[in-house]
Amino acid sequence: MTSSISLLFGVHAHQPIGNFPEVVIDAHQRCYKPFLQTLYRYPEFRFAVHFSGWLLDFLFERYPQDMALLREMVTRGQIELFGAGDTEPVLAAIPEQDRIGQLKTFSAKLKKKLGQSPQGAWLTERVWEPTVTPALARCGIRYVIVDDYHFICAGKNKKDLNGYFTTEEDHHTLDLFPISEALRYRLPFSPAPEAIAYIESLVDQATAGHQSAAIYFDDIEKFGIWPETYQWVYERGWLEQFIQGVLASPYIQLQRYQDYHASEKTHGIIYLPTTSYIEMNEWTLPAEPAHLYDDLVQQAKSTGQYEYTRPFLRGGIWKNFFSRYPESNWMHKRMLNLSARYAKLKIKQRTATMQQHLYAAQANDAYWHGMFGGLYLPHLRRTIYNNLVELETLLDQCAPRPARYQEDTDLDGIEEIYLQNGSVQAILKLDSSASICELDSYPLKHNFADTLARQTEHYYRKIQHSSQQGSEHHQSGIASAHDRISFKQTINPEDLEPDAHAQHLFIDCLNSEALNYQLQPVTHEDRVTFQAKTVSGSINKYFLISRNQLQVIYECTGEPDGYLQTEINLAMPSCDGPGGRYIRNHAVLSGFGQPLELKEFTALTLEDDTLGGSLMITVASLATLYAHPHFTVSQSEGGFEKIMQAVKLTLIWSATVREQQITLQFAKK
Repeated sequence: MTSSISLLFGVHAHQPIGNFPEVVIDAHQRCYKPFLQTLYRYPEFRFAVHFSGWLLDFLFERYPQDMALLREMVTRGQIELFGAGDTEPVLAAIPEQDRIGQLKTFSAKLKKKLGQSPQGAWLTERVWEPTVTPALARCGIRYVIVDDYHFICAGKNKKDLNGYFTTEEDHHTLDLFPISEALRYRLPFSPAPEAIAYIESLVDQATAGHQSAAIYFDDIEKFGIWPETYQWVYERGWLEQFIQGVLASPYIQLQRYQDYHASEKTHGIIYLPTTSYIEMNEWTLPAEPAHLYDDLVQQAKSTGQYEYTRPFLRGGIWKNFFSRYPESNWMHKRMLNLSARYAKLKIKQRTATMQQHLYAAQANDAYWHGMFGGLYLPHLRRTIYNNLVELETLLDQCAPRPARYQEDTDLDGIEEIYLQNGSVQAILKLDSSASICELDSYPLKHNFADTLARQTEHYYRKIQHSSQQGSEHHQSGIASAHDRISFKQTINPEDLEPDAHAQHLFIDCLNSEALNYQLQPVTHEDRVTFQAKTVSGSINKYFLISRNQLQVIYECTGEPDGYLQTEINLAMPSCDGPGGRYIRNHAVLSGFGQPLELKEFTALTLEDDTLGGSLMITVASLATLYAHPHFTVSQSEGGFEKIMQAVKLTLIWSATVREQQITLQFAKK
């Protein structure tokens, strides 16, 4: 029996690149600042902290006094700094050379700004794949932290997870600490005395020859940003009660990870499966499998079998987000291609600016979603594309691409054609839709096709089955955001209907029937031609780019009856905010969040303050235009909400018109 237990306490602070400044400022005021100020008053309370690179830069620029406090806590030995990839990438999802570059960049930043090089690293979303081991080891990282769930999935017993283990890959070794799920769920939601009593109860679970450790490392945002937590943690004193109770306990010994690691030996070799934390394994599944998974979990819990069976009810893996969401997969494969182009440059051609854009495009947040929006948030995806487009511009200056080429970028078995002239890029999907899946304006640094299709989500079941509004409460303490069902807006059944097709540009119908296009042989290098057969003839569809314009031309042969229709989904950065507006003849008609109908339409300008520019759409022959916002439903810590993804323009004109030309023209302010 051991007389004490080592508490290894750590927190992770992160804000996505591209998040709204007011959100980060609020997070600092309600969480980062009061947390540091409280801990500063207790220098004997030792702990670990990881601030992601972008957030650390933001805080140093905006709040130098608070960062001076952080540096002093590091200098006096109270804080151990944890490393990671600089922009918080999922290391398993980026190339090996970028893993090493990201890790070294952030370690150098910590040394420069705070005077300490990290020995440990935070794994983004605790996504573990064995392949990340060599990069971490090569960068001087000696240990990382993952969930105890990872170890249980490898056959370990929870009671034995009170120290660190060792793994290896390709002759590179790395030590692994298991984070206690029980502590993650208790801190800070259980009353402080209950949390402390639980830690003390672990004293008798020591492994022979080892000092037992209670291992905690989780999001600092739970200490002030999650619902009710600011009042609970600071105004009602939970954090000080916890600190004082830990320091007063005769059974708890506070240690930094590096001190424990230096004084204790490994519990032995282990090989962990590819996994993440248990909630992630549900989020990454499509709706129907997620329903089944959740039902199996609930069934196991109701019969008391869950603790024994959950290693075998594993759900999905993080990379499933790429197979679930074509939009995420497209971003990811575009990033990988640009990373490969950057790596092929001669070293003297590579610049720090290129590297910054590449690393920013690898930030994890926009590639997935769970409790907190992620992929569903247009401003996060927009930041990825801003950096991809800027990086592509710089790479093209060093190693120019052809004006037209063809490849299967997203590995879906369907090739794409790239048309680009240095100002505009249109990427055409070579399926029957003959639509545009990416439309870039290089001067505006924006992808106008950055939209998101609505698909059925597992959490829709909560919305459909829930009659509750507002928060749920536990009998003691407060509820975690994971346990709440609340609504930021009214969600109607039609808001949950999945889209029938990808939200691309120029998706066509003849009399409400989708046209089936075939790519035609090259006749002009400056255009791409598709053809769809009709009952009486055919419809030819041409794509051309010229200067700052995209032109799409429809030619009808035969005698088609009825009307032609095309759907154009546009990602406008202001969405339904006040910065976006429709303008005709110098008059503002409405914002993007309102529906619009124009008969005898010829021209319309979409002006966007966030974009810093505009898009003008014109037609050669009269048409009718309908515009309305396209929403998806996502979840956040504040509840379920509707988020505008695109401006959906529908243009309709008579099929008797022999030629219709639609032009999109981009302009900076």
